[in-house]
Amino acid sequence: MARTKIHAPEFDELEDAVEAYADFVGIVRQLRRDCPWDREQTHDSVKHLLIEEVYETVEAIDEKNWPELRKELGDLLLHVVFHAVIAEQGGRFTMKEVIEGESEKLVRRHPHVFGDVAVGGVREVLENWEQIKLKEKGRTSTLDGVPVQLPALLRAFRVQEKAAGVGFDFPTPAGAWSKVDEELSEFRSLVETDASTDEKEAELGDLLFAIVNYSRLMDLNPENALRRTNEKFSHRFRHIEARLRDQGRSVADADLEEMDRYWDEAKGLER
Repeated sequence: MARTKIHAPEFDELEDAVEAYADFVGIVRQLRRDCPWDREQTHDSVKHLLIEEVYETVEAIDEKNWPELRKELGDLLLHVVFHAVIAEQGGRFTMKEVIEGESEKLVRRHPHVFGDVAVGGVREVLENWEQIKLKEKGRTSTLDGVPVQLPALLRAFRVQEKAAGVGFDFPTPAGAWSKVDEELSEFRSLVETDASTDEKEAELGDLLFAIVNYSRLMDLNPENALRRTNEKFSHRFRHIEARLRDQGRSVADADLEEMDRYWDEAKGLER
């Protein structure tokens, strides 16, 4: 029996793409049967590889390396299908159930697209999304969906997004910037005292949290921003090391003035 289409017909996937997907799943199933290594793997044994693939995908996006991104997305897809096949063989769920469950969720959380809910913009979309999630999952807190394992900077960003999604937010970026000024003043005052390291660290955390909040309201992702700065610093510092290495020296042999000169040289090469 033909299934009722939820989406508009013009968004149907091409037949050869559907066939390619089916072939891919079939390959993974055969690997689980015929390859000694694949056969022995469990959800736990390959979960670290999934994390690694996610980071490699992000790196390809950062570098705007589209051929590499295509490959990394393929690796990610492999992990999704691999975990689904493991679950299927264990009688827990199937790939079809994974896809159908996600499809149903997307439709349910977009009533302004697939229903009759009217929204005035992105902010209302996000608020509706969070309210629907709370009802779906029976959570007691909007923040329950933010993994504690996230890097601290990214977790701060997501916690703030979640709170903002239910209306707990600064009305304007200017209000968030005032909070940055307030936290910076408190931190600077504290570091000049004999306060404990724990107290200073707590104030530093408040300052960082305030900066993340301001960046979010300015539509800037602090995780992306800091990652870019990390890469920029690494590139320039490696240039310093390379210039000194060409002279048969190391950074231990140079003073700060010389290293600063090569640092500025690296900056000039970036322009």
